[in-house]
Amino acid sequence: MSTDHAATARRLYELINAGDVGGFSDHLAADFVEHEVTPGLEPTKEGVKQFFQMQIAAFPDLRMIVEDAFGSGSKVVTRVRYTGTHKGEFMGMPATGKKFNVQLIDVFNFGDDGLVREHWGVLDALAMMQQLGAVPAGSPA
Repeated sequence: MSTDHAATARRLYELINAGDVGGFSDHLAADFVEHEVTPGLEPTKEGVKQFFQMQIAAFPDLRMIVEDAFGSGSKVVTRVRYTGTHKGEFMGMPATGKKFNVQLIDVFNFGDDGLVREHWGVLDALAMMQQLGAVPAGSPA
């Protein structure tokens, strides 16, 4: 029986959208490694749980909508629309009430047991911080 890793990746986003960080983390291996470093958090399963708990507290309406998901062997790549409204403290920044809408690319590496072993991610953090008002927007090119 083969595992549909792309379907599992889509499920991970559904769990985060529902605020179910515990259910999300059940899909991560005990020795999970996070390659997208977040200052102050360990690159582990526990660190990722803390990251999403902080995200949901800062952006209670957080949504991660999968626009594309492609799998090859043990790896899945997703392109995601990442949105939310800043209603709680985020990385030391008080709530602004502003919305953000940015792109996110994730790469998951799955083990034979169907659990995520590794993750790499690229978020348009500059656009996010500009939309939240933390960084001035540049002039159009």
